[in-house]
Parts: sequence; structure tokens; C-alpha cells
Amino acid sequence: MKRTIILLGMISVFCVWAKGQTQPQNRTYNETELWPSSSPQTTNTSTESKEQELWPSSSSTSSSSPVVPQKTVPSSGQPSLVTAVTPVAPAKTPSNSSYIVKTKGVQPVVKVVKAAASSQTKEEEVESGDFMTKNFRYQSMCDWKEGMRFMVVPEKYDMLVNTFCDAATGKEVSSNRLRHKIMVYKGHEDLTSGRVHVNFTCEDDKKNYYYELPNGTFDDYCFGKLGVPTLAYLGDVDKARELLMNQTMLTRTEFFREDTEWEGDGFKEVRYPKNKIVTVKAIGVGTRSFPVKIIVEDDEGNQFYQNVAMSKINCGMRDDEFGVDNEKFLFQGSFEYNGGKMSVSSDIKSYLNQTVHTTVSISMSSKGSGKVRDVKVPRFTGFIIDEINPIKDSPYYTLTLRETDTRRIYYKDVLFKEEDLMSIRDAKEDDYFGHIFGMGEGALHKTSLETRTAIREGRVIPGMSEDEVLMAVGEPFQKVTNKGVREWLYQRSNGVLLVVQFNSKGKVSKAGGRATKATKTKASTAVNTAKKSDDKAGATMKNATPVE
Repeated sequence: MKRTIILLGMISVFCVWAKGQTQPQNRTYNETELWPSSSPQTTNTSTESKEQELWPSSSSTSSSSPVVPQKTVPSSGQPSLVTAVTPVAPAKTPSNSSYIVKTKGVQPVVKVVKAAASSQTKEEEVESGDFMTKNFRYQSMCDWKEGMRFMVVPEKYDMLVNTFCDAATGKEVSSNRLRHKIMVYKGHEDLTSGRVHVNFTCEDDKKNYYYELPNGTFDDYCFGKLGVPTLAYLGDVDKARELLMNQTMLTRTEFFREDTEWEGDGFKEVRYPKNKIVTVKAIGVGTRSFPVKIIVEDDEGNQFYQNVAMSKINCGMRDDEFGVDNEKFLFQGSFEYNGGKMSVSSDIKSYLNQTVHTTVSISMSSKGSGKVRDVKVPRFTGFIIDEINPIKDSPYYTLTLRETDTRRIYYKDVLFKEEDLMSIRDAKEDDYFGHIFGMGEGALHKTSLETRTAIREGRVIPGMSEDEVLMAVGEPFQKVTNKGVREWLYQRSNGVLLVVQFNSKGKVSKAGGRATKATKTKASTAVNTAKKSDDKAGATMKNATPVE
């Protein structure tokens, strides 16, 4: 009997709820994700991510319950991808409209938001290595200060689960109705019931709202990364505007986006080459996880954007979630900012993405096991130039090189102009690009792996051609024919004569050392000295090796 009463009560509640729902009107739209997913799909420039927000405006009179899209069936009887929704344009209010920016490919033309000029900011020296550390520091929820501003940017699942309650009534408020409204943090309060409210005041409607923590105390909750759902931190947007508007940067990824809708959030994936010099044209709000939308323009007039995380305040993601798929949604994963001074000439930019090979054995830096260390790179090692970064107040450039065989990354500071090599007092020949590198893979890429290894180590092995011997040990000091066999002679620094013999096909048949008269005399003297010292206790040979 008790179970029957409970069941009837549940049915009554459901009927009351269903009766209060508004009937949605029919409209077609192209359905897809409404924000960057953890594994974004990469397409070419002709593929469009067809999406549109399903948000009622702030003036909507419909219920706060979410409108769930329903599949429609066309006359053919086959299921269709067309969905039925309530067509309401997103709300635009004077207080927050400047945060909504678009690339110029959609109509109306993108509104470029110019931040207030700050002479101090423009003139201050910004080191590229610590730009993010100095200006965009992470703060956990425990360290939030009253007055911090956020914008409500609901994501897909926020249509079904409401975040905020009206402080006056205690009733839940639809996230859709609060979309693009600005919330100002007002601290938290512990209730006698044990629940915790995180309080906000809305700048737009002047009402007070709260988010109730799902469990635990504030101190337990605030150290985590969960934060408050739907809120994109506007402090990062404002700071980025202050520092980056109209500044030049380098792109660090090929994958960006272009807007396809003025009122909605539709976009398409586009690809542009890495290391393009671009100018920041507009900065607005992106998503909760990647709150800063940066629109840039290249020298050909193309505009594209990236939503990026900067301080990661309230982004709702752990650091390990910014992996390979999401790396481009970090600021440093998409852009390189060097104080706006990107003095890379067109001549130097032409080396980007080119294949080169080392013509000499050279020291470079390489990252391994999380550390950058100096390594000796042998001759004829092939690389692709991934990046060229100017070093501030210096004629040097840092090359980022990717080895063609192993894909390992190396770094080398170089001079591109020979006159700089002559004019800088401490400059060395090994700093000059033209001395270190030859263009293309070089002749070495046509050889076998064993031969390449020998050439890089300066050794001669049987089967090498004359050209390969020249690459390995250079020109001989003498070429002779001994008993019908062609020989190339090399004088080594240790006094040993390297003799390379070739067969009738022009391949190395034998290579080995031959002692000269001077070498034999030296060796005899060393042996006699060792014998005389042998009977002395604790005596040592010339190389300081103890004699037993």
C-alpha cells in the first residue's frame, strides 16, 4: 500500500511538471558541439563545424527547464538530422556585448575592441619566457577575491543541470537564461544546515545568486579544479586586451577557427602554416575551459581565432588534461609573444619549414628527460626548421630544429648575416648559419644507414664510393697507384697514414692505417722508456697509468 501511494505521488509530480512545459516551435539547425572538446576534430578549410546555440534570451518567458531537441521524421519515413528547437536570438546587453567578438568572415563585420591604451604596459619590457608567469597566474578558488568577474558561458550539459539559484527565492535559475551575463564574486557562506553557498551578484540584472557546493566544506572543495560550472574568468580577457591588443605574435600551431555565424557560435576549422606573423585584432570571451578568444590577422588579411586558457582560473580542467589534443588551447600552444617585436625579415622567414643538413660537427641544445642539455651533433644530420625566434636586442635567432630521422627536437642560436659574424667580437664561425648548414638533405640521404653512421663518425668502411669517402674524411693529401691498385692517402694527427684502396668498380675494398717512419721511431722510444721504468716501485708510464 505504501509503495502504491509513493508511485501515485511521483506520477502526479511528473504530470504537473509536464503541463508547465512550453511547446517549442519547429526550426532546423546544424547540430554539433558548442565548445572545444577534449579531442577536437581536425578538418581541412572546406569542412565546416555546423553548429548553433540553442539558447533562449534573457527576456524569454518560457520555463527554466531545459528545452530538449527532438528528432523529426520527414515524409519519406526515414529519420532525419533535423531537430526542433525554440528559435531565440542570444541576448545582447550594453554591459557585456563588447566581450562577444567575431572574425570578419561573418556579418556584420567583426567589431574590433580597442582596449584603453596603457603607456606603461606598452613600454615595459616583456620577456617571452616569463610573459605568462608574470601576467596570468593561477589562483585556486581558495584565493579568489571579492570583485572577481566571470561570464556565464554554459556548455552542452549545462542545458540540463542548472548551476545557480536565485538568492531571494532559493529556486534554481536556468543557465540558458543567464547566458552571457556577468557574475561578480561575493565570497562564500557556511549555512547551519552544513551546506555551503558561493555568492555572486549579477552586473546585468543586479540580482544576487549563489552556487551550492555539491558536498563537503569550502576548504575541502576550493583546492580542487572543479570550481563553479559555466563561469569563464573575465580577468584573463581584460588582461589579455590590455597587453595584446594590436600586438604582433607568431603562430605556434597550424589549426585555428573561423566564425560562421554572427548570432550563434558556429565555426569551421582552418589550417595555416606555423610561424606566421599575425596581429591581434580583437579579444573577447571564449568558453569556460578556454576563456580568452583571440582573433588575429595575417599579412594577407586572413582572420582566424583560437580560444585559449591563460591563467586556468576556474577552467575546470586538470593540468594533465591539456595534453596533445588540447595543447593548442593553451596560449603558448597557439601563440608566441615577444613583446610585439617580431623582427623576422622575409628573407629569414623563407627558411621556415625548410630541410637542412649540418656540414660540420656542431654543438646544439636538446631536451631529454625534461632537461635541456648540450649535445654534439655529427655532420650530415638532417633537420627541418620548425621555428625561428629573434633574440631580443640581438642579431641572433634561435632555431627550433626537428631531426628528420628521429624527430627529436634541437635548438641552436645562429647569425644569418656574415657581416654580423665579423662585427660581433665574441661571435664564432660555428654561430654562422651558412657555415653550419647546407640546404636540403644533402647527398648523405641516398646512402645506407651503416654508411651514414660511418660518415658522421669520420670513418671509412668497405663498399663506400669515392663521394662517400670525401664526405667522411675529405680530400686526400695524395692519390697514388700501388701495384695496380688505386690508393688515397690521408695523414692523421697521430702520425698514422690512412690508406684507402679502391677496386675496379670505384668502391672501397680496404681501408686501414699504415705506420710511417716517424711513427715507428716514436713507438720504439715509448717502449724503451717503459722497460727502463718497469723495475721502479710505483713508477708510471707517460700516460700516468700506474705500473703494477
